[in-house]
Amino acid sequence: MQGRDWLVTGDGQFIGCKSARDWDLLRNNYRLYRFLTEVEDVLDDVLDEASRLPELRMLVRRLIINCYWVYVQNLQPFSDNGTSVTLLYDELGFPFTVQTVTFAPGVKSNIHNHGTWGIVAVLKGQEKNTFWQRTPNDEFKDKIESTGEIILSPDDIISFTPDAIHCVEAVGDEPTVTFNIYGETDPTRRFDFDPVNHTAKKF
Repeated sequence: MQGRDWLVTGDGQFIGCKSARDWDLLRNNYRLYRFLTEVEDVLDDVLDEASRLPELRMLVRRLIINCYWVYVQNLQPFSDNGTSVTLLYDELGFPFTVQTVTFAPGVKSNIHNHGTWGIVAVLKGQEKNTFWQRTPNDEFKDKIESTGEIILSPDDIISFTPDAIHCVEAVGDEPTVTFNIYGETDPTRRFDFDPVNHTAKKF
């Protein structure tokens, strides 16, 4: 069964999106460098973010369908925090972060946004995403409330607007491995959120 596509927005909404059909994305000799060039082309040619994310999700799906190399670029989870990150491409001035992330079963992230667009594809295991929205009041300007959750499985792809807030947890009995690509982060817009004390701090 083909994976699902999702969009998460700053108001905590998670929207199922139409996915490109796998057989329409099959390519010969499709490699990471082609993907990165195509991502740059979309960002140069498509100025509207709402139109960019569907195009970028399609490119990520094309990559994971055609490039087995991506599936073997991961580490075993670190023993201290249960996570590991493998940077797939790094070049001075290159405005993206491209990596695989491994979470040991049961490991949960903090509640955060990314301060930029982001797309995550599940390669292995299952990942629960919980979503939040800001609900400020006179006493707590950084108060947030949960809006729901979904469990992602292999071949599912989720995309985020810069202000989308979430946390992730590896569920099941095996590590969760994801392919992640993010735009250039605005550090003034990226936060960790504390839903108990109703605070937000710079990431």
